[in-house]
Amino acid sequence: MDFFLCLAIVLVVGGGAGYLFTKLRLPALLAYMLLGIVLGSLGLMNPQILAVSGELRKIALIIILLKAGLSLDLEDLKKVGRPALLMSFLPCCIEMITIGIVSHFLLGLSFVEGFLLGAVLGAVSPAVVVPRTSRLMDEGIGTDQGIPQMITAASSMDDIVMIVFYTSFLTIEGGGAMKLSSFMTIPVSIITGILGGIVVGLIFAYLFDHVHLRDSMKLIILLGTSFFLVYLENYLQDFIAYSSLLSVIAMGMTLFFKTQVRATRLKAKCDRLWVVSEIFLFTLVGASIQINYALEVLGLALVTIIIGLIFRNIGVQLAIMGTQLDQKERTFMSIAYLPKATVQAAIGGGLLDLGNQLNNPAIINAGIIVLSVAVVAILFTAPLGAILMDLTYKGLLKASKS
Repeated sequence: MDFFLCLAIVLVVGGGAGYLFTKLRLPALLAYMLLGIVLGSLGLMNPQILAVSGELRKIALIIILLKAGLSLDLEDLKKVGRPALLMSFLPCCIEMITIGIVSHFLLGLSFVEGFLLGAVLGAVSPAVVVPRTSRLMDEGIGTDQGIPQMITAASSMDDIVMIVFYTSFLTIEGGGAMKLSSFMTIPVSIITGILGGIVVGLIFAYLFDHVHLRDSMKLIILLGTSFFLVYLENYLQDFIAYSSLLSVIAMGMTLFFKTQVRATRLKAKCDRLWVVSEIFLFTLVGASIQINYALEVLGLALVTIIIGLIFRNIGVQLAIMGTQLDQKERTFMSIAYLPKATVQAAIGGGLLDLGNQLNNPAIINAGIIVLSVAVVAILFTAPLGAILMDLTYKGLLKASKS
């Protein structure tokens, strides 16, 4: 199919289908992914677009992380206390470990590949969850107990934790062996990534205070700098471990810390950019999937996902242990941590991209498995979580007394 005709179909048909899905109270991202599956299955996706799908997914991931950084207020975690902090890492880490073990035996992945799959699946989807928790706050439902505030703050941190683990396991897989020295690079990359992002964020905070620029230009500068940080990680890899993705997050968080109003405006601009990026991201993920193979592993993929969700729920209940939440509210917390979508789409094909870069058939095969399971997880959990949140929040949560 012609390049521009393909772009037109992706944007017009995808946008229209997404609008219809939202009217049906389903996530629009499902429409985009289904469109991609159809285009890919029929061989209608332009090969030029598919050839750069890995780079486009990386761009989408950078936008996701910049959005998270510009809106992530650590004070929100402090306000709702220990449970929010535990919710930000305990459920996803328990799920990651569970899937890492289960997928080794069910799907034949190595332990590094299994834990990488666990990191892909461990992130909750802000694209599905946050609009619904925002509505709860607007309607004053569950707010006295801090439930929507807790879910909103912890879900953003949850994504960051899983992306850190994902990039670490991907680095180890690219090295071809699991060594203790490989794991030692993880804390170094975390420290250098955060420090680098804070320094860059402080520079931009000073620049934006003293030089008048339109918000659109500020966002362009931030995105350009984010892309440079990714280049810097590749350049420094032979000298020092460095996480460019953490730098992007830390840069956004520093700007939020210095001036919340400005960061909020920039995040709103980022949201508009994300509207188009989201369509391409999920359409390309759908088009990249080998549908016949995905159907072959569907049963084992669902078993792996469900086992992971069971242990994830255990993690949620452990995180909120000792709180004043009743059983209904605890049930809603578990439901809200079901959906998977955005991060899975952004990083689900990373191992496959690595295998293609290294021309390694074993990694390519593992990458196809990881991507297939990620797609199944999105198609299974995103609508399930969205529908259950919409149907149950009034019955499970209490209205605010004020």
